[in-house]
Amino acid sequence: MKHFLKFLDMSGEEITELLDLAGELKKKQKAGEVYQPLKGKSVAMIFRKSSTRTRVSFEVGIAQLGATPLFLSSADIQLGRGESIADTARVLSRYVDGIMIRTFDQQEVEDLAQYGTVPVINGLTDFSHPCQVMADLQTIKEHKGRLNGLKLAFIGDGNNMANALIVGGLKVGLSVSIACPKAYSPDPAVLEFAKGYPGKFTLTEDIFEAAAGADVLYTDVWASMGQESEREARAKAFQAYQINEALMRAAKPDAMVLHCLPAHKGEEISEGVFEAHAQEIFDEAENRLHAQKAILVKLMA
Repeated sequence: MKHFLKFLDMSGEEITELLDLAGELKKKQKAGEVYQPLKGKSVAMIFRKSSTRTRVSFEVGIAQLGATPLFLSSADIQLGRGESIADTARVLSRYVDGIMIRTFDQQEVEDLAQYGTVPVINGLTDFSHPCQVMADLQTIKEHKGRLNGLKLAFIGDGNNMANALIVGGLKVGLSVSIACPKAYSPDPAVLEFAKGYPGKFTLTEDIFEAAAGADVLYTDVWASMGQESEREARAKAFQAYQINEALMRAAKPDAMVLHCLPAHKGEEISEGVFEAHAQEIFDEAENRLHAQKAILVKLMA
């Protein structure tokens, strides 16, 4: 594994190995063990989209592994003033040992990997959010003891989260059900991939059909960063797409709830359901740290 760009590039075995490593690194951190396999190295963190969890979890994780994190916003580097991704990749590769980027276009991540000579990590694009889904899978495994054979239902926009959950989830043995309005379906390439898992994937507009018998319910905000101008239209389209007490009754009695945060309580999730499952949701947020450390160690150690 040279880069961490999207789950379509990876095997189920590679994802599972990363999850096992994330669990080991979490145990080390909880035990207070100093583990610095990246000592003396540096990682550039490019942010074309702002963030709380991605910024803090990567910066802390890189430091805990002994490396130096370098925060680079678009305003700080020439990329924001017209320098190409290709040239940025070739320059940064002369200075740092790895690059993480959080941006809009998946092609920017692909180009960084193509033109650079150091490992590249996708911290988020409009197509996929694989770092978040690594944390999601780690959290499900911790709470349920396994992944294979469980059902995950995602309620809401068929966005980067849905794309990554479909591919990553199917590759590790989950059944995945997506409920979204027809106009907001997941990426066609992801739907084509899912055809290779007959009986394991469902796409529907009915949230109760998607949630029936689910072990895990998952949702995301109706309007993501960069979609502010669509907020009113999206609020109308997604008003019935909420994880609430009624929907929880369609899932298994011990179903867990995940949310990649930030949450707009009262929109995509009721406040009651959010607070009842806050432990799981904030375990999920914490696991961003451990899952991303595993990715860094795998690529750079």
